[in-house]
Amino acid sequence: MDVVVVESPAKAKTINKYLGKNYKVLASFGHVRDLPAKDGSVRPDEDFAMSWAVDTASSKRLADIAKAVKDADGLILATDPDREGEAISWHVLEVLKQKRALKDKPVSRVVFNAITKSSVLEAMANPRQIDAPLVDAYLARRALDYLVGFTLSPVLWRKLPGARSAGRVQSVALRLVCDRELEIERFIREEYWQIAAILGTPRKDNFEARLTAFDRKRLQKLDISNKAQADDIKAMLDGATFKALSVEAKPTRRNPGPPFTTSTLQQAASSRLGFSASRTMQVAQRLYEGMDIGGETTGLITYMRTDGVQMAPEAISAARDAIAKEFGPKYLPEKPRNYTTKAKNAQEAHEAIRPTDFMRTPASVRQYLDADQARLYEIVWKRAIASQMQPAEIERTTVEIEAVNGARSAELRAVGSVVRFDGFIAAYTDQKDEDAEDEEDRRLPEIRAGEQLEREAINATQHTTEPPPRYSEASLIKKLEELGIGRPSTYTAILKTLEDRDYVSMDKRKLLPQAKGRLLSAFLESFFERYVEYDFTASLEEKLDEISDGKLAWKDVLRDFWKDFSGAVADIKELRVTDVLDALNEELAPLVFPAREDGSNPRICPKCGTGNLSLKLGKFGAFVGCSNYPECSFTRQLGDAANPNAENGNGEDGTKVLGKDPYTAEEITLRSGRFGPYVQRGDGKEAKRSSLPKGWTADSIDHEKALALLSLPRDVGKHPESGKMISAGLGRYGPFVLHDGTYANLDNIEDVFSIGLNRAVSVIAEKQLKGPGGRNGGTPAALKELGEHPAGGGKIVVRDGKYGPYVNFGKVNATLPKGKDPQSVTIEDAVALIAEKEAKGGNGGRKPFRKAAAPAKKPAAKKPAAQKMAAKKVANKKG
Repeated sequence: MDVVVVESPAKAKTINKYLGKNYKVLASFGHVRDLPAKDGSVRPDEDFAMSWAVDTASSKRLADIAKAVKDADGLILATDPDREGEAISWHVLEVLKQKRALKDKPVSRVVFNAITKSSVLEAMANPRQIDAPLVDAYLARRALDYLVGFTLSPVLWRKLPGARSAGRVQSVALRLVCDRELEIERFIREEYWQIAAILGTPRKDNFEARLTAFDRKRLQKLDISNKAQADDIKAMLDGATFKALSVEAKPTRRNPGPPFTTSTLQQAASSRLGFSASRTMQVAQRLYEGMDIGGETTGLITYMRTDGVQMAPEAISAARDAIAKEFGPKYLPEKPRNYTTKAKNAQEAHEAIRPTDFMRTPASVRQYLDADQARLYEIVWKRAIASQMQPAEIERTTVEIEAVNGARSAELRAVGSVVRFDGFIAAYTDQKDEDAEDEEDRRLPEIRAGEQLEREAINATQHTTEPPPRYSEASLIKKLEELGIGRPSTYTAILKTLEDRDYVSMDKRKLLPQAKGRLLSAFLESFFERYVEYDFTASLEEKLDEISDGKLAWKDVLRDFWKDFSGAVADIKELRVTDVLDALNEELAPLVFPAREDGSNPRICPKCGTGNLSLKLGKFGAFVGCSNYPECSFTRQLGDAANPNAENGNGEDGTKVLGKDPYTAEEITLRSGRFGPYVQRGDGKEAKRSSLPKGWTADSIDHEKALALLSLPRDVGKHPESGKMISAGLGRYGPFVLHDGTYANLDNIEDVFSIGLNRAVSVIAEKQLKGPGGRNGGTPAALKELGEHPAGGGKIVVRDGKYGPYVNFGKVNATLPKGKDPQSVTIEDAVALIAEKEAKGGNGGRKPFRKAAAPAKKPAAKKPAAQKMAAKKVANKKG
């Protein structure tokens, strides 16, 4: 018996069926080792020695593999067919060597591009050894990313508080997003006019023609720049006669595009299906690993992390057979089409993403797939089929028209096209670039050269130039690929990192850089420019590819990089913070000092009128403050363009007076600090403050609500069993009730003001029953039942919790990764998440919530009657 190691438990089960009882297939669940997140994991002074760590869950899996190998005849490493897969096989082998589990048993490596019986059996018949250069390229990439992160991040923490970290490739992607935002901010709109004539033929058919020249001068897009010009031209055309000078019908052929790569699939899924990059890869992974089709589990598409555009000869032959059957012989070209990769530094020679069986049409498998899987499979099948079909035959007609009015003349042009034979368009057409202007694909009526045309109308329309659009996930991936930055397996991780660190956010499917992201990008451009240059990052990617080709030694690449990079970091350490702020003030002027409506100097403090505004660095990040501090206390959140002149846009000092506290006579005000709006009672260090809870806006806050917030935490009543007080309050993680050290979250802020003793006791009891890892408020709704845990012990269910969907197994609750669709979770996904959560412990390795949410240690004074009454009124109004 041989032991076969794959990455996914779903693949393990399927492949074991294909191979039979002479094989035992085990899953590694992805990577089994990683560099510990601490200083010294990569040591340049020791010739880049690397220390690897195995977490608890992986340690158990490796122990199971080692135990199985000791009783086996040999080991077959069958992880994914890319650089990461090669690295996982290498890690597994290294650990087994350390455990002395192999002895003299044979070890081989196999790769298959599809989870089908024929692909797996063919791979098993053609084993090889681990590709050492590919592993070296992985080691180099991992070391580079570690060295950049762990060397640069401490510099950021000292010079740019609030910045979390900087990654080698993520920083370049962030720069693209921030540079685009700067272009938009500095863009100056220009007015221009377009003139079009609606003309009629002698056969009474109408069409539109656009002005291309006037008074013998060829017109560019912006040449008609004002209404006076437009009116003059319109008046001339209103009195002109029109004649068709020439009519040219030119046949053209449109060839199909190649099958999908990772990036083009992500782009198409975004524009056609509205999928994020991560959602696309989740669904594609499921299609690759296999679905139950008529009682047999089989992969529907080939491996989905690739930048290759070619298909295997047998796949091309199968595609041609499917074309003849589904579309007819006239759609089948005489010879097969062959594609070559145009992208820079194409990774290993993988196939494009294609169906594993072209006869398995989208209609025939739809019943076995969920909606998202069916939609993604359909575009993969159609694009791959179209790539082998006949070109589309299109006739493009151009009509040149002359307009004459006395001594003045103008030229107009009408363009249209007709599809004479649809060819590959019958299967698939690429959607136009989401940011590109629409082309004129109208069909023109019959127009003959030399005939007179009737003027029906002359239209002059005003336009303004538009700034470049913000990047979407798809267009950013496309740009990264064009620049040669990143690889198929990294695009989704790059985007996720930027969003998780709050460097960018999504707004109507566009990437919007956040203030902390723009600060980081500006800092790196000012002081580490070389390392965020597009060409430099692309050239480093080229070197990594040359390592994988065996043309460069990986440690030579690391030495060259580290020599210059460590020197640059040493220089930056000597910088003063004032130098950093001066550079950022200049680089981020549109963000830090937005223009004022009255045209006054945006750098003059609006509160004192004499101080200069500048970036300031606090413990939690950057904000805008006055140079006259502490005499002038003006501050503003960075990027608050809506209220650039005041702390909260109310009154000269940036505060809004809401009234007085009836009990203490202190003034109640609404303010805006660097962390958002808040209410305050009184002044000075002893003033009571409360941030606004989620869902409450500054505009909705009145005197009553402010008093209610300032009354928190409030006493609910004594627990009937312990006799200890139960309190309700608002903490870092939202509204809660507290009893004897046990916190239980409440559904909304209104519950804090209205919850009674009976319900509070019930909520706390439910939380205590669930334990520290549980979720309060009763059993959340089940979104999907996955079945029994493979190891036994009960069912696994996907539930919808207060903080998002999670996997539940007994007393273990494992939160789904950000962006993961609950309906796409498989039993294998769930088992992996549960194992990871168990390895980290009941609270997932986080600090306990109670410390963050705890009220002040000092016992709260008895609440004034006015505050209690305000809280009661707010509860009655429900916000």
